Amino acid sequence: QVQLVESGGGLVQAGGSLRLSCAASGTFFSINTMGWYRQAPGKQRELVATITSGYTTNYADSVKGRFTISRDNAKNTVYLQMNSLKPEDTAVYYCNFWVYVSLQTLQGYWGQGTQVTVSS
Repeated sequence: QVQLVESGGGLVQAGGSLRLSCAASGTFFSINTMGWYRQAPGKQRELVATITSGYTTNYADSVKGRFTISRDNAKNTVYLQMNSLKPEDTAVYYCNFWVYVSLQTLQGYWGQGTQVTVSS
């Protein structure tokens, strides 16, 4: 079983910064793609950013130039550095890992979510 634990959310004023972290624990072979998604009240969950095992990154247009995703494979951790935050970034942020639980089996896991609130 694989568990993902998120940290780093909170309340920040517009223009401020936050850094989210998500660490995996449990038994597995390796982690493929890591990513961050968010869900605002009354809206569907949406992609924020992803990073592959080869360090290729992908960002939603709404966060390009403001957010940076990175990973530390030694710590099984993904980070999301969020700068120049806007009120519309307010949401619950979820990490998502695609994990090789065996040599041929890839499974997806979600974190519990962390609230990010940006005040105007």
